[in-house]
Amino acid sequence: MASIPPDLSRFLFVTLFSLLIGLEQRKHHTDEADQTLFGTDRTFSLIGILGFILYIISPGNLLVFLTGGVSISLFLAIYYHNKIKIKKNLGITSIVIALITYCLAPLIYLQPVWIALLIGVSVLILTEVKEDLFNFSKKFSRDEFLTLAKFIIIAGIVLPLLPHDPISKNFNISPYQLWLTIVAVSSISYLSYLIKKFVFPNSGILLTALLGGMYSSTATTIILARESKEGRRANQITAGILSATGMMYCRLLILAFMFNMKIAQKLLPGFLVLILASIPLVWYFWHKDSNTNRAPEECQQKHKNPLELKTAIVFGFLFAFFGIITQIVVQTYGKLGVNILSFIVGVTDIDPYILNLFQGGATVMISVDSIVKATIIATASNNLIKMIYAISLGSQVLKKKVAVGFSILIVLSFLIILGLY
Repeated sequence: MASIPPDLSRFLFVTLFSLLIGLEQRKHHTDEADQTLFGTDRTFSLIGILGFILYIISPGNLLVFLTGGVSISLFLAIYYHNKIKIKKNLGITSIVIALITYCLAPLIYLQPVWIALLIGVSVLILTEVKEDLFNFSKKFSRDEFLTLAKFIIIAGIVLPLLPHDPISKNFNISPYQLWLTIVAVSSISYLSYLIKKFVFPNSGILLTALLGGMYSSTATTIILARESKEGRRANQITAGILSATGMMYCRLLILAFMFNMKIAQKLLPGFLVLILASIPLVWYFWHKDSNTNRAPEECQQKHKNPLELKTAIVFGFLFAFFGIITQIVVQTYGKLGVNILSFIVGVTDIDPYILNLFQGGATVMISVDSIVKATIIATASNNLIKMIYAISLGSQVLKKKVAVGFSILIVLSFLIILGLY
């Protein structure tokens, strides 16, 4: 490659990508009975070569290149005017692609090769997936774009503007940290929501439970337990509930690595044991029924929008509340108080409390091992309340199965605390 003149290699790059873009245009419009395109492979190749020639004539002064661009634009404008007038077709994609092709030469000269490759490949892909994008856009409602806008606002606009200084000397959490927890949890929930709605809209019980566990294992447990009363298979419902709990451990482990690496490393062995223990339980109950095939539409878990303003405000309030309570308990009662508080908090949404442990002032007053123990106690307590929900709301057949599964995880949690920490 070193023996090839740089201008030659760049010329070959421009010609090759111009030809590929032209070939894609030919393929894309090959089924059209009424050709409205101004050109395909040869035309686009020549447009790329023309751009190369006009650029290398005077690379220091872009006047010649810009003049050629204006001339090409003028011809394309005349073509577009007649296309609208005669064919009644307003599409402008091919014209934009032609202008991008013309700009390949200065792009390969002035920017790293990977940028030119990225742009060329992006043009090919975006042209090819026109129908797929159109079909995908049909799945979006107006609310989905509003949800995306909310996520951009809370993560990209509000978060960078918040101060990093602690709110007070007694409460070692800054507005930035408080909002960051909302963004972190919302990101995981939002990703699960998008996958469930757009990638697997008709998923069965197990996949629905796995995705629901990344959103809220408690909400997933309640929904699946209620479905068991409608004649659903109790074994598969149990497998779904336990798999959602297994995903709860994964979610909390991700949050730990995001906020406190030391805690995450200490927490990893215990949570890994609990995750691995949930797998055979899920497998046992899922395969206990002789026929595991079921119609995807039989299980339709409806996720609430994970980015509702009310939800964010409640989460922020709980985070601040548990932050104050945790510091008071730590200062007054020490490790024992935190363990008792962890068990009590398990009956609520444990994410705000656990995130306080991961990044709050408690890490200064108690050891990392104590925080890890408190986290596992909170998850065990949360499993206990989920078991109560499932027994209360589920069918008669479901109760015993869920009790057995959750009891194993709860007992194992305390054994891990005694053995590993």
